[in-house]
Amino acid sequence: MEQNHKSTVVITGASSGVGLYAAKALAKTGEWYVVMACRDLSKAEKAAQEVGMAKDSYTVMHLDLASLDGVKRFVNTFRESGRSLKALVCNAAVYLPLLKEPMRSADGYELSVATNHLGHFLLCNIMLEDLKQSPATDKRLVILGTVTANPKELGGKIPIPAPPDLGNLQGFEAGFKAPITMINGKKFKSGKAYKDSKLCNVLTMRELHRRYHESTGIVFSSLYPGCVADTPLFRNHYPLFQKIFPLFQKNITGGYVSQDLAGERVAALVKEPEYKESGMYWSWGNRQKKDRQSFVQEVSDEASDDDKAIKLWELSSKLVGLT
Repeated sequence: MEQNHKSTVVITGASSGVGLYAAKALAKTGEWYVVMACRDLSKAEKAAQEVGMAKDSYTVMHLDLASLDGVKRFVNTFRESGRSLKALVCNAAVYLPLLKEPMRSADGYELSVATNHLGHFLLCNIMLEDLKQSPATDKRLVILGTVTANPKELGGKIPIPAPPDLGNLQGFEAGFKAPITMINGKKFKSGKAYKDSKLCNVLTMRELHRRYHESTGIVFSSLYPGCVADTPLFRNHYPLFQKIFPLFQKNITGGYVSQDLAGERVAALVKEPEYKESGMYWSWGNRQKKDRQSFVQEVSDEASDDDKAIKLWELSSKLVGLT
């Protein structure tokens, strides 16, 4: 099959971890052409070769989600390629649990929320047009979630360092620039900032579904593919944590999932017919088992708050310059 006739998927953060293995899983079908949207082009190229992706199955494009201008530049580069978009996977994330003081994005926003939520929010809004214009019949937009942002799941009940809580979005309302560091306007907690950003991802998915599914037919969904305890996401944690956490997840909780299996699950949401129901958050039972059936996971009360989703959408639109 010529690559120009393949379905095109954009995957953010595809140079390592779940994003890389989702790219591998889709590329190996021979039916998908993967745009690996990453900050480090040489790292992504090397990673694609290391996992055995065929040269004609992918391309690497620069995307810095922590820069609003960087997001726009990526979209322009993608459009210049002349490809039509069938699926967008918002996978990239930064997790900086040991920070005592916040880092800032190019636009002056706290870095984890800027990267994980605001960058993806802008990307989704702009590339919605690319999905709408695609001649493909089954178009999808997938945003990765995390168990730590969902108190309805066991892994989300652990309140360390603090549970996600957007409050009334006071920090966003006040412009989210220094000295403001948190969405709820309270004191900076790096681990909570990550959880908050992932809660925003689920609210964004649900609001995309409410606003656009019926009129466009695009399927919007999220998933938690399991605890990929050895993913590079944890590279900024204590070295001892990086050693113990995978063992704990494999032998105690049973929640551990390999990067390969997690990537396969993301790929399934992109292409398989059983995931065509929009607005859903998917999970797996005993996540270690490859043949384990997926199910629709109940999300937290805050993640299912329609009024909060609308308010988050409106304030995020202002922060990224869409209004």
